[in-house]
Amino acid sequence: QLQASGGGLVQDGGSLRLSCAASGRTFSRARMGWFRQAPGKEREFVAGIRWNSGSTQYADAVKGRFTISRDNAKNTAYLQMNSLKSDDTAVYYCAAGTPLSAYNGLPSVQSYDYWGQGTQVTVSS
Repeated sequence: QLQASGGGLVQDGGSLRLSCAASGRTFSRARMGWFRQAPGKEREFVAGIRWNSGSTQYADAVKGRFTISRDNAKNTAYLQMNSLKSDDTAVYYCAAGTPLSAYNGLPSVQSYDYWGQGTQVTVSS
């Protein structure tokens, strides 16, 4: 029900915009998040946005470079990634947390009950 897209190969310092399209139900009242997982590493929080206030939260590693946003009319969330570095290379996953799910803060995977399939982002130096 979540389809992530927009990944690809980009040079160091480049930009990409990831999209997370929801289908089958509306996620206008869901918190949305982006996570990433690099080879040999655990999945980590990248950015999240609350549905009611629209407030956002970012991992320290991406602050000032990444921007999360959402368009409820299109049932889509976005992750604009600028000034990409080789350390950003990973599979990026979008996630949605409905009001029925537990809430342990935006950075917690437990706060999300729907996950997309992931999109590969590779930054070459």
